[in-house]
Amino acid sequence: MTEPQSERDDEREQEPVVVRDRRKIDPETGELRAVDASEESREVPAAQQPQADASGSAAGEPEEAGPAASEVADLRKQLEERTADLQRVQAEYANYRRRVDRERDAMADSGKATVVGDLLPLLDDLERAEAHGDLTGAFKAVADKLVGVLEKAGLEPFAAEGDEFDPTVHEAVQHSTSPDVEGPTVTTVLRRGYRFGDRVLRAALVGVTDHEPAAASAPTAATAATGASGSAGDGPVDPPVNGELPLTDSDENQR
Repeated sequence: MTEPQSERDDEREQEPVVVRDRRKIDPETGELRAVDASEESREVPAAQQPQADASGSAAGEPEEAGPAASEVADLRKQLEERTADLQRVQAEYANYRRRVDRERDAMADSGKATVVGDLLPLLDDLERAEAHGDLTGAFKAVADKLVGVLEKAGLEPFAAEGDEFDPTVHEAVQHSTSPDVEGPTVTTVLRRGYRFGDRVLRAALVGVTDHEPAAASAPTAATAATGASGSAGDGPVDPPVNGELPLTDSDENQR
């Protein structure tokens, strides 16, 4: 005998309804939930598994593979562009820093050269005092210290006797010739020149001597007369007496 329909409906209503929240992310906190290994290993009956459609995606899986892949590609492209921009900006900054360093060094060297150039007349006075023997005692000690400080800063004197003449750093104010030199040579230094680093602060005033080939020696009148008398075979000629030449044997024979 079958149970009445009303009794079966009552039994269904009395069965407890269990709702399991299987979401991996907590909707309230947004954090990842701890997953129970027993629930993960529980197999879903084949009848309840989502069927794959013709495109290969599950029936219950959202079809977001295509848009996600394109979005990843766009993000990767943007990352490459930003990386290239950053590298370009870094290279430009490095070039700018090197250019600023060079300009700062050039300005510092220019300032030093200006100060040292104003002290060159003082160095000329010290050099003249030393040449005359007046640079002695404490005055010489101070002068040597000053010259040492300027040379340490980069000042370098040039031009000495025997140097080859260079029109770029030498200013010739005297000129002579001599067979003792092979080319234009500095033989006199009237004012010493100075350079600061690669910059010539002042050219040197020098006297230059050029090469001149030695001239052939010409025979003298006495040598010519001796040669003429020797060719005649008369022997040496006696000196004149009272303004008159003595008679020779040939003159006596003619008489």
